Amino acid sequence: MSQPPGDGESAPIPLLEPREGIPPVVATEADLSGVIAAFAAGTGPVAVDAERASGYRYGQRAYLVQLRRAGAGTALIDPVGCPDLSGLGEVLAETEWILHAATQDLPCLREIGMTPTRLFDTELAGRLAGFPRVGLGAMVENVLGYALEKGHSAVDWSTRPLPEPWLRYAALDVELLVDLRDALEKELDRQGKLEWAHEEFEAIASAPPPAPRKDPWRRTSGMHKVRRRRQMAVVRELWTTRDRVAQRRDVSPGKVLSDTAIIEASLALPATVHALTALPGFGHRMGRRQLEQWQAAVDRARALPDAELPQPGQQVAGPPPPRSWADKDPEAAERLSAARAAVSALAERLNMPQENLITPDTVRRVCWEPPRERTVEAVSLALEEYGARAWQIDLVAPLLTRSLSPAP
Repeated sequence: MSQPPGDGESAPIPLLEPREGIPPVVATEADLSGVIAAFAAGTGPVAVDAERASGYRYGQRAYLVQLRRAGAGTALIDPVGCPDLSGLGEVLAETEWILHAATQDLPCLREIGMTPTRLFDTELAGRLAGFPRVGLGAMVENVLGYALEKGHSAVDWSTRPLPEPWLRYAALDVELLVDLRDALEKELDRQGKLEWAHEEFEAIASAPPPAPRKDPWRRTSGMHKVRRRRQMAVVRELWTTRDRVAQRRDVSPGKVLSDTAIIEASLALPATVHALTALPGFGHRMGRRQLEQWQAAVDRARALPDAELPQPGQQVAGPPPPRSWADKDPEAAERLSAARAAVSALAERLNMPQENLITPDTVRRVCWEPPRERTVEAVSLALEEYGARAWQIDLVAPLLTRSLSPAP
């Protein structure tokens, strides 16, 4: 089934139907029990995927879970009808899970009781192996020689019943994951990178859930235009009101009010509903009641005492933006320039993206506040504290040590 990675001479074979056809959607506890028994009796790793309704629904919950395992075939599970998949997660706890871009699906899988202890991420494996395109379709085509139909990736997966073409697409997403995993494992082993991949996969599987973002309203698109604290307060009030409405209605926040509208209102500081209506994003299609709701949020921000206004430019912990280093600390800027060049050259020799060799944030932190002793041991310890894996430390610590030392 496989062909040499990157061999694009022969045209890919369209993959149009799952091997056993489209399985029925599992939406009852009785049917789920059958799936659990089948997958418990299966052999080898299990391919796992999840479909969300990003852009349509509030949050990132799963609306379909797809699995495939030798001896069990493919299963399509509806988490709306079966919201607790912890029983399935338990029987697969010691099994290796194969996911593509695991960090995207793990949060929504965790919500329904499915958390792997071992995994193989085919997207990350592709990055480490040096593939220029690592989307699932591109990987299946370049590694296995098959063409996946990818036309339904951005549909509203909360739709019920799910149309047959969507279910076919969903089943095909896990159809070849086991084959892809096996081929990538051989390629990583050939390149001497398999142990590096295992360390990366272990780090993903053992990572705790991310902490909630502080001040998520600061990530509103266009926030760089907002300079004054009173305007920031308007963004905060509108964002918080929008989030509350979106959660109550279970729709994407962008469908309630656009980021552009929030920024426009913050810059204009409208004093009346009439003034608000004249702004982009608050046009004639919006009802009076909605307009009054948004104006009330603006009014709350306008009425806040100065002491309660948000502070501008609250910096995330860590070094300042690199563009300011030359003025603030010229020696640190030189260290960063040397480190970036060294990391870039090594990544090119290893045929992998720089960010997978070592995260840019880690490089910045070490260059901004280097260890007191500029030794490989001290730099290795600093990298470990920032979360670098052993293989990364072995490769990068000597380079950074030389970059941190002043030129003779």
